[in-house]
Amino acid sequence: MTVLVVGSVALDSVETPFGKADNVLGGSANFFAASASHLTPVQLVGVVGTDYPIDDLQALAKRGVDLAGLEQAEGASFRWRGRYRHDLNSAETLETHLGVFSHFRPKIPAQFRDAPFVFLANIDPRLQLEVLDQVKKPRLVACDTMNFWIESRRPELLELLTRVDLITLNDGEARQLTETSNLVKAARWILARGPKHVIIKKGEHGAFMFTEKTVFFAPAYPLEDVFDPTGAGDAFAGGFMGYLARTGDLSEPSLKRAVVYGSAMGSFAVERFSIQRFQEISREEIRARVKEFYRLVSFEEDLLS
Repeated sequence: MTVLVVGSVALDSVETPFGKADNVLGGSANFFAASASHLTPVQLVGVVGTDYPIDDLQALAKRGVDLAGLEQAEGASFRWRGRYRHDLNSAETLETHLGVFSHFRPKIPAQFRDAPFVFLANIDPRLQLEVLDQVKKPRLVACDTMNFWIESRRPELLELLTRVDLITLNDGEARQLTETSNLVKAARWILARGPKHVIIKKGEHGAFMFTEKTVFFAPAYPLEDVFDPTGAGDAFAGGFMGYLARTGDLSEPSLKRAVVYGSAMGSFAVERFSIQRFQEISREEIRARVKEFYRLVSFEEDLLS
């Protein structure tokens, strides 16, 4: 099945302790699509300026990413420049130039409106709501957000929660949104406002998935080399949604497996700058890493009598 993603298509310049990359493909929609397209066809909606290297997106198109919803507007593309120090969990933003993204109003092509799976990447909640007004009856709608929207668009974000099935956010965002330091209580607060599932990402410490009655945890994959954490959360979402769209199975066991696929794809993202690693990996490498996750957490039950 197909998954629709609506988000930013940007150019990133990133500096880490291990190197730097200038004007490389970035943005939430790019990372999501690069990840999810290894598992299922992707429909992408976003906007770029006349300066964007459109030809660089052909690698995504060849792997099944439909770019019919990518608008090219007159002006400069969204550009972000950031730096990571040895704490790779947080980036220092050096420059942000929104360009044409500041006027972005998602226009969902007619052939995309029947998408059974929809991911609303990190954009203004007002735009996320506009997308939901354009799509028909998706089987599952998931969204992402960030601290800026939690602070500046709180009423709209709370309205969005009533219309989505699942939200992904990091631990800091969960605490900010709910004004509580305990993540279990934070998840309960969010669940009470609409979503059936809440995924709280903790970077190198893994990810939790909460439902009304269950909690599931997947660790982060232990990597020796982490080059660039940019886009890891979007790659996680791509793996998660891509797996669900591929199988069409929304049962609880399938959702748990989707978290593991998300963690696996997020681990690939950080091994290179930009979306480069997703242009290298094979289906066999993905399977092998998922199996490694299984070995990380499996054990024989031996309950004390």
